[in-house]
Amino acid sequence: MINQTKALKLIKIYSIICDRFEKDLKYTCERFSNNDKQDLTDQEIMTIYLFSVQEEQRFSVKHIHKYACDYLLEWFPKLGSYAGFSNRLNQLSEAFRCFVSSLSEEFLPSDCFSNQSLLDSMPIITCSGKRNAKVAKDLTDKGYCSDQYETGRYFFDKLLA
Repeated sequence: MINQTKALKLIKIYSIICDRFEKDLKYTCERFSNNDKQDLTDQEIMTIYLFSVQEEQRFSVKHIHKYACDYLLEWFPKLGSYAGFSNRLNQLSEAFRCFVSSLSEEFLPSDCFSNQSLLDSMPIITCSGKRNAKVAKDLTDKGYCSDQYETGRYFFDKLLA
């Protein structure tokens, strides 16, 4: 059970995704098989993922699925298993790319250049490849890029405002 403020945010995220899905996202994840009608829709999976990352700061798929099972099951009763959720989420990678691309075009600041990027050419090594990090564990992860997360969070906050 989630509180009313979070429930309203969940509904807003779902409605935004449904609007964008009807415009252009549905073409990025179209299925050409006899199993094209799923119990849990692609919009619902994207909503669960984005809500869990935005509101609960859950970044691994396993934690997102566990949170959805514990707190969002009344909203998404046909959630299913972790393996199925993870597989469907991976199939939506192109839809997420198009969604973020459309957000960045819509909310790009005026002083920002869309054709230029900035890369950190000097990463800081916090531990050797064989060891686990002991310093800044929440920031030093092989699969996590804080710049990408903050950029996506900026656009998503603008969308929800």
